[in-house]
Formats: sequence, C-alpha cells, structure tokens
Amino acid sequence: MPLYLLGVPLSRALELTGQWPRITRGGGRLGNFGDYKARAGDVFACAWFKSGTTWLLQMTLQIAFRGEADFDDIHEVVPWPDSPPQLKRYIVPLDEDSPRKRSPTGLRVIKTHLALDSVPYSPDARYIALVRDPKDACVSAYRFLGSMALGPLAPSVKTWVDCFLDKDFNVASWAGHLNSYWQVRARPNVLFLTYEEMKRDAHGAVRKIADFMGVDLTATELEEVVKRSSFAYMKEHESRFNPGHVVPWGAAGGYMMRRGERGSSGELLSPELERRIDDVCRARLVELGCDFPYDEAFAR
Repeated sequence: MPLYLLGVPLSRALELTGQWPRITRGGGRLGNFGDYKARAGDVFACAWFKSGTTWLLQMTLQIAFRGEADFDDIHEVVPWPDSPPQLKRYIVPLDEDSPRKRSPTGLRVIKTHLALDSVPYSPDARYIALVRDPKDACVSAYRFLGSMALGPLAPSVKTWVDCFLDKDFNVASWAGHLNSYWQVRARPNVLFLTYEEMKRDAHGAVRKIADFMGVDLTATELEEVVKRSSFAYMKEHESRFNPGHVVPWGAAGGYMMRRGERGSSGELLSPELERRIDDVCRARLVELGCDFPYDEAFAR
C-alpha cells in the first residue's frame, strides 16, 4: 500500500520534473577495485550494463574450468568489485583466492561494468570487452530493472530512453565504455567482441575466447562449454545467475535470462526512439574520436 500511495506518485513527479536521469546516475554509489593490482591469471569480463555480461561470464568461466564449472550461484566463483553495496554479501571478495585455486587452468574470471580507465590494468592479465547494440541494451535494462527492483515505479519508456542516453547513466555512458576498450583492441591481452557476432556463431566465439585465454579445449570440452553457455541451458539453470529478491515488490527470480535475442528492440521502442538512440550513440562516438563501425556492427 505505501508503495502505491507514496512511491508511484513520487515516480510520476520525477518524470514530470525531468529528474529521472539524475536518479539513474549511479556510478558514485557503486563499488570499485580499490587498490587491487591485476596479475597473471586474471581474466576481466568487461561488458556494459545489460550487454551480455552474464553470458560472457558463463562462457569464460566454463572455458577456465574446461566445461566443468559447477556452482549454486555464479558470484560464488566470480568477483564483481563494482557491484551495488546491497549485493556485496553474496559475492566472493576480490581478495579471496579460492576461485583461482579451484580452476584447473589457474585462471580466474572477474566481472566488471566499468570503463577501462577504472579497471586495474596489467599486461599480464587478460581483458575481454563485450559490446551490444545500445537499442537492445536499453530494452534489456528496462525490462531487467522493472522486474528486479522498480516494478510499478518504473518511468515511461520515453523517459527511460532519456536516462539511458544520459552521459552519466549507471557507471559510464555506452559510448564512453565502448571507446575505452576499442582504443586498446590491438593489444595482445585485449579481446574486443560484439554480442551480435557471438550470437551468430557461438562455437566460433568459444574457440576465439578459449584461444585468447590460452586454453586448448578438446572437442568434447568445446561442446560442453557451448552447451553450458547456451541460452537454453542458462535459462534452465537461471537461479544460478539471478541476484535474488532485491526489494519486497521485485521478482524473486526469472528476470536475468529473458530472451537473449538481438535486433528485437522494436518490442518496446518506437522507430523514432530507436533512431534517437542510434543518432545519439553514433554522435557520441564521433565526439570521442572513436572509429568503431557502428552501422556495420548493428545493421538490421
């Protein structure tokens, strides 16, 4: 009752006064790496918000464990230093070395949504950057936050797009995050991928990532990694990837693995909003001096 009597009117007031973007500037309220020094064996899975992060984590983790990674929750074995404070107690600490010791390859996967300048860098560590069509990321984020936390407090789709395109949305803008990794893609310890190319060829993606990680998978191990990182498998075992019941009115589960598709933003966004996202993101990349082939990567 208080949610509807107080929360919903407040949400509408924030929308009418244009304050929602300020509310979603969350970088300052999230965690960071502190004084951690990256080292050999660290594999940083670097993806912007709702851009295939969990998929990348599962794929890299299974490669590190040769297709045999087993856990009740993926964050038991994958640190996430920039997680929201309320989730910290569920996540293995960055200074806990047990995931590395359990790994048959000696590799440890570390999750982050941060741009590269906020991630500890070492030429001995590995960095896998994953980017996704911002239109699809926008829709995925809206559905995710609506189910997990916002519920009836969620803003309108148009206002959400305003939030999404704000330069300080979440921990970094979509364009800023992409550019930080694109500029260093030629380094031997950086692998730059798009969600779209991974969806087109899952076997190829696993082979490319395994080769980058220095893991020589057998044919059997390769097939097992592909199977365990498939949408069907991850959806079937979704409880292993969900943050849990975050707020009383939020869903207890079933919101992390929704559809896993590409090019489906039209389910929520009008053609006008899709064009706006394209125009803003493309222009931001140009402002940053980034020559990432936007239209080629996200052509439909």
